[in-house]
Amino acid sequence: MEIIGINELDYFLKKRYGDTLRFLKKNVAPPCKVLDLGTTNKLSELMTLNGYTVSNTQGEDFDTEYQKIKEYDADLTTSFEVFEHLLAPYNILKEIKTPKLVASIPLKMWFAEAYWNEADERDRHFHEFEKKQFDWLLEKTGWKVLDSALWTAPVRVFGIRPILRMFVPRYYIVYCERAELSK
Repeated sequence: MEIIGINELDYFLKKRYGDTLRFLKKNVAPPCKVLDLGTTNKLSELMTLNGYTVSNTQGEDFDTEYQKIKEYDADLTTSFEVFEHLLAPYNILKEIKTPKLVASIPLKMWFAEAYWNEADERDRHFHEFEKKQFDWLLEKTGWKVLDSALWTAPVRVFGIRPILRMFVPRYYIVYCERAELSK
């Protein structure tokens, strides 16, 4: 499956964004009106290049302003590595009004602590889910997982943990529909 604009990226982003866009295209083909949680970024730009009409949120704090998600209009919501930053991802997942959701999260790694940037409050992982935990969160908020995938995440440094990251899945992505719509 061809991904437009991917060849300009370095190996690491090409793998991560390529895997994400192939999964997205497999489950929700363009054209499609997408609400991408988070501010505009390289992945949302690539989605636009690949035929999606993408709107991004405006940097709201979705722990406290989760009801603002209702103000956005789209056919699909995407969330790529966002829910792990929220104290209460349940709230926003419950409030999303689009009938479809594609979301990815970094998985909890048994050999590494949760990511934490002391200098930036928005660059911290409050949750690093196990697959079963994220599936349960989705179920409890009214979503039915119809497809999922796991993939590894090679990194630019050397060591024992980077070698493990070449073999242990780091990312989990799901395609969901509202449970009442998918019956």
